[in-house]
Amino acid sequence: MDRVASEKQQLVIKSPGIRNVLTYRLTPLAARLTQVVVRLLARTSITPGAITWLGFLIAVGAMVLIITEHLFAAGFVVLVAGFFDMLDGALARHTNQTTRFGAVLDSVLDRFSESALLIGILVFFVREMSFTGILLVGVALIGSFSVSYVRARAEALGMECEVGFFTRPERVVVLALGLILSQIAYALVIALAIVVVLSFVSVVQRLVHVWQQTKVK
Repeated sequence: MDRVASEKQQLVIKSPGIRNVLTYRLTPLAARLTQVVVRLLARTSITPGAITWLGFLIAVGAMVLIITEHLFAAGFVVLVAGFFDMLDGALARHTNQTTRFGAVLDSVLDRFSESALLIGILVFFVREMSFTGILLVGVALIGSFSVSYVRARAEALGMECEVGFFTRPERVVVLALGLILSQIAYALVIALAIVVVLSFVSVVQRLVHVWQQTKVK
């Protein structure tokens, strides 16, 4: 699926079974694992759209775990959901099933998945009566959506906007670590604070990048 507003990896496969070219920031281990899983999935009847929906459902499952205060388990489920988030586009390109609707659906479900996680954390902090946590969740939601929106709007106007060092994959990892380490005092609050600060830094970074392109034109 051609990514328009999505913040995920861009995995380009020249032909099935041939070397992958990774254009997103992936560790060699993650790239190798993605490549192996994609090749296995390509031998089945599983479609990229099914992977997209499955990733979303896994994220909803993580939200339920957070609400029921199983934060440690939720952290690992968030990582699994993030991995599925990488697979759908890679599988689509590997099997030549890319569609414009698939790209839109993927972007929408990405936003829904991230919202589900933050809503789960919000419910947790409401129960804990943590004003700081509630405030951070609200601002994190605004920041994460703004990062994606700036890129989507810029690309809709014909400008390139792939800059930004703290996008969706980084947000997912930080939130997952915050959940896994939640037994440590303020770990989840610190993770949210990191998401808030670096998300808005990325928003500014992208706005500056877009502004520079408009000045050139």
